Amino acid sequence: MLVEIAIGDAYGSGFEYADSNLPKNDLSKYVKHPTHKLKAGQYTDDTQMSIAVAELLVDEAPFDEDVVIAKFIDVFKRDPRDGYSRGFQAILERISTVSGFKQEVVPDSDKSGAAMRAGPIGTLPDAFKVIVAARQQAKITHNTIDGIAAAQAVALMTHYFLYDKGPKAGIGQYLTLAGTRNWDEPWTGKVKAQGWMDVRAAVTCIKATDNLADCLKMVVDFGGDTDTAAAITMAAASCSREMKKNLPQHLYDTLEKGKYGLRFLRELDEKLMAKMKQGGNS
Repeated sequence: MLVEIAIGDAYGSGFEYADSNLPKNDLSKYVKHPTHKLKAGQYTDDTQMSIAVAELLVDEAPFDEDVVIAKFIDVFKRDPRDGYSRGFQAILERISTVSGFKQEVVPDSDKSGAAMRAGPIGTLPDAFKVIVAARQQAKITHNTIDGIAAAQAVALMTHYFLYDKGPKAGIGQYLTLAGTRNWDEPWTGKVKAQGWMDVRAAVTCIKATDNLADCLKMVVDFGGDTDTAAAITMAAASCSREMKKNLPQHLYDTLEKGKYGLRFLRELDEKLMAKMKQGGNS
């Protein structure tokens, strides 16, 4: 899951809100965004915050506010990178304590920040605990109806596939029955900054395709917030038994290396799935 989140994130980031001089969306290579500082093949905040959530799950840490905030700070400080919203990144660069975070962050956003990091929560074995944990981590930065609902939907998507809750065609209905929106309505047009848009786009692409490559191309073709939409889509799609795992090998080979690159992501993925099989955090 985490490797595919990073691939979707890194690939989508080259197209994010870039409306002119776009390269062809054919998965032939990672591309550098025309204005972002990140290099081609580097992932953004979507993956880094998913790493933080995954590490909490592997360590069986409680999803208490202070514990989660401390993890967010630690993961950013050990590997500072661009890709966050300007305001939130400035806060992370400026503060070093949980109390400092709380003083600076106003958790009134309805955007996608809480949703983009929620995929790993779906490894929890109980759907109710998935919903609770997704809400707890969302409230820290996105304590709004839409911010929380999108985070819960993303976590439930991976849970649905990991625990074989039903066929791929039923994912939208499952989310709708469990949440506060009609997540099954097909998405059209550009994906903007609100998390519910990313969820609708992800559901649409997963239902319409039967392999990861076509799914990734389709969600990026929507345009707009392509890194987050792709990260959320790949988180869920990679967990589905019905989706052929056919992302081009060069997207794995050219994903960023380094301390927190491909090898780290694979190892954390293995730990997360091992914890799931053991019934961790149950």
